[in-house]
Amino acid sequence: MKATVTTSISHYMSADKIKNIKIHESAYVDDPVQIGEGTKIWHFCHISTGAQIGQNCVFGQNVYVGNDVKIGNRVKVQNNVSIYKGCELEDEVFLGPSCVLTNVTNPRSQVNRHSLYEKTLFRKGCTIGANATVVCGITIGRYAFIGAGAVVTKDVPDYALIIGNPGSQKGWMSRHGHLLSKTDADGNLACPESGFRYEMQDGTGNRVQVAGKAVQIKCLDLDEEESLPEELARGEKPYDEFKK
Repeated sequence: MKATVTTSISHYMSADKIKNIKIHESAYVDDPVQIGEGTKIWHFCHISTGAQIGQNCVFGQNVYVGNDVKIGNRVKVQNNVSIYKGCELEDEVFLGPSCVLTNVTNPRSQVNRHSLYEKTLFRKGCTIGANATVVCGITIGRYAFIGAGAVVTKDVPDYALIIGNPGSQKGWMSRHGHLLSKTDADGNLACPESGFRYEMQDGTGNRVQVAGKAVQIKCLDLDEEESLPEELARGEKPYDEFKK
């Protein structure tokens, strides 16, 4: 079915607010909401009242966005994901298909905790893999990478690779999504795709030499709050070629 910009009054959102936005005719967008230009909302999605969505986002089939959820620019949400009230997504977050987000640590049908939803923050550029579960009340750091099927129960540092159940850190990932395992002549980790260098630091920001002791890493070639330059924002080689 061809994507359209719906003007159906049965889908709630008023037509004067959806210019330059693609909303499939099967989607429901409540009013009032804020949706930035260039955003695409596909089949069977539901965007709830009070949601704030940035520019150039993509919501795949059967995505639910809860009341008052804040979502930044250039966010990509794959099929069958529910983003509940209490979640906040910064720019360029990726949510993989059927990943699970929550907003109450100890849910009971008999106990109403609607006023106690816990905040879960997804920092800029992080990736949540397919079928992963993120328990509420934590922060996923910038450019962190949560592997498929992982169960995350505590804060995740910037660039950390988390896999397993319960989730545990197995290394560091570059902004291009590659495991940082090789160092250059200066002892910095280097991304095989972009060439960006990453310095290992302890908790106070001082450089450390042994990867096993690193508490955090920092990109030396591009500030964490900056988006990738256009020439580095399109992949040219498949993932396996960088592992050779």
